[in-house]
Amino acid sequence: MTDDVARRSILMAAPAVLLGGTLASPTQAAEASQLPPPRLDHAMRFNVLIGPARELGQVDGVRKRIIPITGGTVEGPRLKGRILPGGADWQSIRADGTADILARYAIEAEDGTVISVINPGYRHGPAPVLARIAAGEDVDPALYYFRTTPRFEVAQDGPHAWLGRTIFLCTAARYRDHVRLDIFSVG
Repeated sequence: MTDDVARRSILMAAPAVLLGGTLASPTQAAEASQLPPPRLDHAMRFNVLIGPARELGQVDGVRKRIIPITGGTVEGPRLKGRILPGGADWQSIRADGTADILARYAIEAEDGTVISVINPGYRHGPAPVLARIAAGEDVDPALYYFRTTPRFEVAQDGPHAWLGRTIFLCTAARYRDHVRLDIFSVG
């Protein structure tokens, strides 16, 4: 019986020895080591062609509008293709001018694969800058915030399956007739 107690004591002390001789709990060990920050890798650029906004007016106290997506291009090291017409950007404009965005559209990769895009995000900035954008002016994207988190729906057994299991972050810019999206995979 004494041998059993001695063996248990050794087994219980083993993690502490492996952690540098201190009696640290697994939680303390995990907190002591910092997780690596995520890496961003440029995956693709979308140039999304858009039509004039369709105003719905005030709905539940928020200004609503729909911006049709009429086409565009996809270029990048990981994906090339075209944006199919027929999608839209559904926007809710808050009292402070923030655009709460939900775009849904489809792209066709060079190999013919059709991929669904669901792209929520936010655009906001100083009122004079937003007014210039609304007037159709080209505005330096550094003057306002425009970020989205695109998700892709794609066949799990195809060559683009990686899109359906990767997190993406996008920085965007709004122009008179298109939106430019630089999309980064989060590694």
